[in-house]
Amino acid sequence: MIDPATPLLFILRNDLALNGPKYGCGLGACGACTVLIDGLAARACCLPVALAEDREITTLEGLGTDAAPHPVQDAFIAEQAGQCGYCLNGMIMTVVALLRCEPHPDEAALRQALRHNLCRCGAHVEILRAARRAAAA
Repeated sequence: MIDPATPLLFILRNDLALNGPKYGCGLGACGACTVLIDGLAARACCLPVALAEDREITTLEGLGTDAAPHPVQDAFIAEQAGQCGYCLNGMIMTVVALLRCEPHPDEAALRQALRHNLCRCGAHVEILRAARRAAAA
């Protein structure tokens, strides 16, 4: 039996081998652990698994495949928006959630959506360029 207070991230990574979401800060501050819950971006590191019960959870693995990447994944690849790649899960999942709610966001909306996703490598310029490309697609 799983303790209902266990962070969703631990179940996804350790029990289900879904390694798209990363453990970054453990406080929900960096965004590396972002998943979609019912289509909305959520931080899996601080979300008890009990709150995810009976909800649709999508991880990076559920977006696309190697042969057919999701359009946001395509945009990040085309713009070479990753350095080490640790933050990309959160960046991509956040952009996917934004585009589901707002298909044609302006620059301010893109920046607002990504404001709490941290990239230690400083690839924010490329990440924003990829987000703009995805929004235009």
